[in-house]
Amino acid sequence: MNMPSPGFPLPNGSDSLPSFCREIAALGLKKMKATKAPQRRTGIKICGITRRSDAMAAANLGADAIGLVFYPPSPRAVSIEQAGEIICDLPPFLSLVALFVDAEPAYIRQVLEAIPIHLLQFHGDEEPAACEGWGRAYIKAVAVGNGVDLAATAQRYQRASALLLDTPAGAACGGSGKCFDWELVPDNIAKPVVLAGGLNAENVGAGIRKLYPAAVDVSSGVESAKGIKDAEKIAAFIRQVNANEGHE
Repeated sequence: MNMPSPGFPLPNGSDSLPSFCREIAALGLKKMKATKAPQRRTGIKICGITRRSDAMAAANLGADAIGLVFYPPSPRAVSIEQAGEIICDLPPFLSLVALFVDAEPAYIRQVLEAIPIHLLQFHGDEEPAACEGWGRAYIKAVAVGNGVDLAATAQRYQRASALLLDTPAGAACGGSGKCFDWELVPDNIAKPVVLAGGLNAENVGAGIRKLYPAAVDVSSGVESAKGIKDAEKIAAFIRQVNANEGHE
């Protein structure tokens, strides 16, 4: 499988990539504005997968991507061995996203050598140079709060495929179950956005109508316990995303 290199244009063979990864990467060539309705469906990522059964449920219910957390302090962390078991027999067009938090380069390399990751998600204080050069497209998570300049962050991480907007959660680095203030997101971000932070079936529609993100990312909002996904909650979440496509 041809993997996307960081930056653009996309390499030859990128049409063979899973749809979530390809669409997020392709959107990096365009300027997204929240004042315009989307011309494509909103991508759906189920993050913090820790069980093979949950990965299969997410895939079968229509998710575009699953997130594997390679950050030991997280309650949703998985080892390389666990990740290998989780991804067995998954459909070929499901994107695998690896989440890292200020990880050592050697560990990132070890994961990429063992697991067929399509997209990287950096959730710490990584400099742009640390996110690049892995032979994969990447998205950069940003904790949205007062004083955060998202337009400047998009400029700083020019080669990121998207910015993932999340709720400040301290050392937990995501999965807080709390929303941030969507009013803090300007309409002049020259980068696609992935909306995260406290999403669930009850509020994701409002988030899509407000920000028109390229994709939405959910973890705790579809769980029965930390790291344990609930198939009924996943299904309800996906239904609400699909119900809000193309909302004017």
